[in-house]
Amino acid sequence: MSLSRLITTLLILCTLTLTHADQPGLILTLVNNCPFTVWPAIQPNSGHPVLERGGFPLPSLTHHSFPAPAQHWSGRIWARTGCNHHQTHFSCVTGDCGHRLECNGLGGAAPATLAQFTLHHGHNDQSSYAVSLVDGFNVPMTVTPHEGKGVCPVVGCKANLLSTCPDRLQLRSPPGNGVVVGCKSGCEEFKTDELCCRNHYNSPQTCRASSFSEFFKHACPATFTYAHDSPSLMHECSSPRELKVIFCH
Repeated sequence: MSLSRLITTLLILCTLTLTHADQPGLILTLVNNCPFTVWPAIQPNSGHPVLERGGFPLPSLTHHSFPAPAQHWSGRIWARTGCNHHQTHFSCVTGDCGHRLECNGLGGAAPATLAQFTLHHGHNDQSSYAVSLVDGFNVPMTVTPHEGKGVCPVVGCKANLLSTCPDRLQLRSPPGNGVVVGCKSGCEEFKTDELCCRNHYNSPQTCRASSFSEFFKHACPATFTYAHDSPSLMHECSSPRELKVIFCH
């Protein structure tokens, strides 16, 4: 190979390397705007890797960013509140995952506001995201995409439903006369097949909204409020650079 062709080849390789470096992968950022520390938890769906060991503390008015998997991934993120770490014992008032700081794949206790994700799917690298109140509510939460193509709305629940939660659905700490720390779903409180959309009720035709799910839907229409719900904001967001989960938006 001549010197000129060698130089040309090296320039092309350098250009390709720089182009790839200029296009970082998807970033997940968790932002805590609450006036208290939250302990975010991350649970992958079956077959997908655990991210950030599944949980960590996030002090008030701070954020934590990390790269999302480069391949298809799905799972959920929520905030744990009222956590206490004493020697080897760790527990949270809401969203607790088996008394562990790092959930490492475990789910959380209801009630908890959930952000749900399906990343890198479809022919045009779509990222789907939603906020669910199917398992109740513990903190306001939104998901905000950045630099995506297509329909990329902000979704979630900015309202603080702890102050308006119906008496029957209130979770208090300490139990009885403590402060309201969570708002339970009708399923969590009454555990009926109809409210939980189980057995005969587990289909779009038989799983219906209830007065309890309507409380959540009225306050936060851009959320899922029961198993076969359809939120008012849908999206087809392709190749966002960042998905930001904001607690207490």
